[in-house]
Amino acid sequence: MLAELCKKMFGRSLWVYHANSGGCNGCDIEVLNALTPYYDAERFGIKLVGSPRHADVMLCQGPAMRSTARALRRAYEAMPAPKLVFAIGSCACGGGIWHDSYNVLGPVEKIIPVNYYIPGCPPRPEAILFGVAVALGLVDKKTAPVQFKQTEFPIPRYHPEALREQEGMVVYEKLEKV
Repeated sequence: MLAELCKKMFGRSLWVYHANSGGCNGCDIEVLNALTPYYDAERFGIKLVGSPRHADVMLCQGPAMRSTARALRRAYEAMPAPKLVFAIGSCACGGGIWHDSYNVLGPVEKIIPVNYYIPGCPPRPEAILFGVAVALGLVDKKTAPVQFKQTEFPIPRYHPEALREQEGMVVYEKLEKV
């Protein structure tokens, strides 16, 4: 439903506001790299704007910090509706390596509502563009099949019925599979 709304509301162009709430700037470099002519984000209609008042989407990097929480909230409130928020990087998605520091509140979602998450430390520009394109419905989401396998231990598990005594030593016999 959200993807269909995004197609309808943001079908032609997407103006993004780049907000860093405090981090190592690794994600900032990758976001700015995704906006360079090499990756050509403008082919999808993605354009960087300097004011949240002109933006449709906010790209947030870094964890939610006590010192920047109010400024991030004000920037979010300045954006016109409808608006989307992308949490980019491990810090924005879950607090990153600073999740338990005194000045870190946690992920960005503790301050503003987040619509999409793009994990990574830092995520590659291709991943950022792919995440935005999936959100807009420009490309199909790809998922890999998951296969579960029961691990087999080299030593059989302890079963009382598998114990027997042989020449004064306790010996475990491997049970047949039932």
